[in-house]
Amino acid sequence: MEQLPTQFVEYTSALMGDEKWKRYVASFEEETPTSVRLNPFKPCGYEASRLFDCDVEDIPWCMGGYWLGRRPSFTDDPLFHAGCYYVQEAGSMFLAEVMRQYVGKPVLMLDLCAAPGGKSTLARGVLPEGSLLLTNEPDRRRANILTENIQKQGHPDVIVTQNLHHHYSREALNFDVILTDVPCSGEGLFRRNRSAIGEWNIANVHRCASLQREIVTEIWKRLKPGGLLIYSTCTFNTQENEENVRYVRDELGAELLPVAVSPGWNITGSLLAGFDEPVYRFIPGISKSEGLFMCVLRKNGNECSENRQLPSAIKGAILKKTRLNVIYDGIPRDVQKGRDNIPSHCEALSISRDATRFPTVELLREEALSYLHREAVTLPQATPRGYVVVCYDHHPLGFMKNIGTRANNLYPKEWAIHKSK
Repeated sequence: MEQLPTQFVEYTSALMGDEKWKRYVASFEEETPTSVRLNPFKPCGYEASRLFDCDVEDIPWCMGGYWLGRRPSFTDDPLFHAGCYYVQEAGSMFLAEVMRQYVGKPVLMLDLCAAPGGKSTLARGVLPEGSLLLTNEPDRRRANILTENIQKQGHPDVIVTQNLHHHYSREALNFDVILTDVPCSGEGLFRRNRSAIGEWNIANVHRCASLQREIVTEIWKRLKPGGLLIYSTCTFNTQENEENVRYVRDELGAELLPVAVSPGWNITGSLLAGFDEPVYRFIPGISKSEGLFMCVLRKNGNECSENRQLPSAIKGAILKKTRLNVIYDGIPRDVQKGRDNIPSHCEALSISRDATRFPTVELLREEALSYLHREAVTLPQATPRGYVVVCYDHHPLGFMKNIGTRANNLYPKEWAIHKSK
């Protein structure tokens, strides 16, 4: 195991106490669990053990979440690229239990710091139908990855933006639920990402804690009275966790809400002396996960009870009336290129796709992988000319254009699988 930073060891061992610290350190010698979450909008029709060809164990706080007995080659599985499941750390799936207990009607939700998209796709999977999710990532490259994962999930009522947090605070948008999985010092990922150990320093902990407080203070303006703020990090120290949550409670006006959990989940509560509010920590070696901190805060004030449209019904108005940098809105649009109207890739992947607009062709596994590599694929002789949706195991992968003598592969270049050398 790479040597942990001295300041981290001194602080975190005192924070956790001897028993928890010993179990945490011992976890570095254990195999990191592999976990996945099925996409409820694209059911595969058979058991998870068959899908992944290994023993599986249910993740109890997330329906459709599983620990796998081995790590398959996800890259070589066409169903992964079709968006049938998402590879996600088990602790972060705790969001599903939080939302199951507290979000029971259609809401307008914002995931403020969302890339690569694990919590956003999870949230969209458990949100009541009629909800609208705005998911945001400030960094352009990471925002593109977020968009890819959102498109693969296939739900149309999602808007992806690329904005800084203060861009949202100036908009006249008021959210029922805001998820702030804020940038952090990443202590909880040391076991999975050993390079993060060498990048850690106490000054960065202070910078992260300050930035997190700034982000939450700004976005708090956009949370409705009675609305929920879900605060999350993947780090251990109390500066970035309990101390920031205490600030929100005392200075911004909030109540911390309890989440009913089972003792068998081995979730740790508050580690800050004198702060006994309901917060939830996942610690490697204690819980079967990497490091995570999460809590739910309800903004003081009475929730507006007046009748209103479903959030998804006001999607068009949101797109027209905001100054947000929208990079994906879930609405398929053909692209004009010369005489051709080229269908957008998201149309093939959308769960609301009009199945009568284009013919479909079922590919064998090796053909599907060739398609995902953007290689030539020979379509059946009887395939109609024009645009066709190619599928694997009845799940769409994307478009090809059959021109008779051959077929053009239209899988997005930036999504293509690159062959290992």
